[in-house]
Amino acid sequence: MKIGIYIALMIAPLSTTMVIAEESNAQSNSSLASQPPKILQLEDVFNLEYASNLEINNKGDEVYFVRNYMDILTDKKLGNIWKVDKDKNLTPVTNGLHSDFSPVLSPDNTKLAYISTASGSAQIHMQWLETGASGQMSHLDHAPSNISWSPDGKYLAFTRFVDTQAKSVVTLPGKPKNAKWAKPAVYVDEMYYRFDGAGFTKPGNSQIFVMSADGGAARQLTYGTTDHRSHLSWSKDGQQIIYSANTRNDSELEWTDSNIYTLNIASLQSTPLTSRNGPDNHPIVSPNGKMIAYLGSDQNYKNYENTELYIMNLDGSDKRSLTANFDRSVNSIQWANNSKAVYMSYHDRGQTYVAYQPLNGKKRIVAKNLGGLSFGRPYTGSEFDVSQNGTIAFTYSDPQRPADISINRKGRTSQLTTLNSDALDHKTLATIKELNVKSSFDGRNIQAWVAYPPGYAAEKKAGKKFPLILEIHGGPVTNYGPHFSAEIQLMAASGYVVVYANPRGSDSYGKEFAQIIYNNYPSQDYDDLMSVVDGVIAEESIDQQALFVTGGSGGGVLTAWIVGHTDRFKAAVVAKPVINWFSFALTTDIYPFVIKNWFEKMPWEDPQHYMALSPISYVGNVTTPTMLLTGEADKRTPIAETEQFYQALKLRNVDTAMVRIPDAPHGIYKRPSNLMSKVAHILWWFDKYQQPES
Repeated sequence: MKIGIYIALMIAPLSTTMVIAEESNAQSNSSLASQPPKILQLEDVFNLEYASNLEINNKGDEVYFVRNYMDILTDKKLGNIWKVDKDKNLTPVTNGLHSDFSPVLSPDNTKLAYISTASGSAQIHMQWLETGASGQMSHLDHAPSNISWSPDGKYLAFTRFVDTQAKSVVTLPGKPKNAKWAKPAVYVDEMYYRFDGAGFTKPGNSQIFVMSADGGAARQLTYGTTDHRSHLSWSKDGQQIIYSANTRNDSELEWTDSNIYTLNIASLQSTPLTSRNGPDNHPIVSPNGKMIAYLGSDQNYKNYENTELYIMNLDGSDKRSLTANFDRSVNSIQWANNSKAVYMSYHDRGQTYVAYQPLNGKKRIVAKNLGGLSFGRPYTGSEFDVSQNGTIAFTYSDPQRPADISINRKGRTSQLTTLNSDALDHKTLATIKELNVKSSFDGRNIQAWVAYPPGYAAEKKAGKKFPLILEIHGGPVTNYGPHFSAEIQLMAASGYVVVYANPRGSDSYGKEFAQIIYNNYPSQDYDDLMSVVDGVIAEESIDQQALFVTGGSGGGVLTAWIVGHTDRFKAAVVAKPVINWFSFALTTDIYPFVIKNWFEKMPWEDPQHYMALSPISYVGNVTTPTMLLTGEADKRTPIAETEQFYQALKLRNVDTAMVRIPDAPHGIYKRPSNLMSKVAHILWWFDKYQQPES
């Protein structure tokens, strides 16, 4: 159902031309008002769905998944669990009245454990698949996560937060009974005391628990000040749980260091299986119980390192990498049922693949076109699962659709769901085309994609010139690809050609390409992006007097950098940026990681270098009308960064505006209306400065 909410946004229309045309049509033929629009509208965001949390059964003929949807009344992304079989029959498993997620099948496939908010808080629930009965299994005071079945199906292991006593160093005397004093002061002495999207942290740590699959009290297995947030894997005999954790005394400074441990359930004794400096995580015991596969890398204190696939014996001996000569990062893994190979996913040139990697031998690709989980912008988020017979279920990526479910069975791929056919089949969406250009700086190949507005070919043939938007990804070590993006599609639907690219520093192109921006960002990635813009202009019908640029997070950094180094863009929107590396490094919620892995020295040891890479240093060059847009609750790139640039531009009398999204963290799009508001403000700003070609 389409519900018009432009008035609620309280912003100007997307296009003056569009409004005039709509008014004219309404006067000449009022019946047109009842016809559904054929291009994507802002409010269509609430009609989008996508699949996630895949769990395939042993036979490979049924896939359980979370069907995510946008609730227009609560303005939240919600989801409930569905099942689809190999014949494409869709069946709801939970009722959809609450948020249900993280489904995990029992080893014999007769039960489905999952997390639900049906009771008002996140708890473990169980569905008996043969009878359809369901019930709440836990009554915890904090949400569980990382549910894992024991091999015999009798127990569930999971992690959850455990409170500790808050620190208080003073007690104020003299408070009369029933007096209403101010809230007490909060004493902070932790390195990490707040996180984006969560706010100020509470005292305590995540611990490992185990409970009967038939219900009852949960037993705590770990204690102390180490956080246990890891994927959990059981030994075949059910006597040990394998996990990863950072147990260093200086863990707050060495945030990314972790090792693999085995926990004896009876004695509660933990034994380390790895010991190097670097992130070792996601351990999975092989089906035969003899080996552990895991992901890891050596700590290099750089902005990027390839994550490798390792195996070792159950006792930690005979460690070796299966991907040491593979210049890509491994994202997720799962054992083959024969224990002779590991399935792994990885990114390559903006695409995601699943490969079958034998313990001895070369990998072979067994699934491709994964993606679709990042419906806001065209990132490469994806998931996969593998059945006992080798059938692979994965989130399927289509440039014109969010994630659906596909399976690859005996080498043949079949798409099982079309979740957005009702919302999008009657819409004309932007088509996506790959573009490769050579960077003007050093000739490196830079991969990009161009989104064409509906009707582009016919209007180009008629001689029309189109405005162009350069949209830049964040990270900076992430990657875009040919995936669905609500933001890109909405921009194209408003008549813009949109180009997005993977400049140097992006991953999926190898270690050297990603590391080249270490201690040097932003820099020549600017040249890469300008070369991409030039490449589009050379091939397409672009109005060179109507070039626009925007990006969020790392893309906001580069957008602010761009307007300080060129005046070729008619207007810019800088979203949730870093403007001053000195202030950002000391105010972001992940400041030890940023300083240790992005720079060679502390800010006060090399302030000139920090400032040389800061867009604020070049604000004196800016003439481009620039809007800034950030969530007021953003702890990752705090809104003070935005305020610095805004106020500097005001002092210079450059046309500027600041859009503050109330209560929004760094992930603005987590509330659908915020995604709409972000895109609407960007398009309004660009439309304001768009002039016909002279």
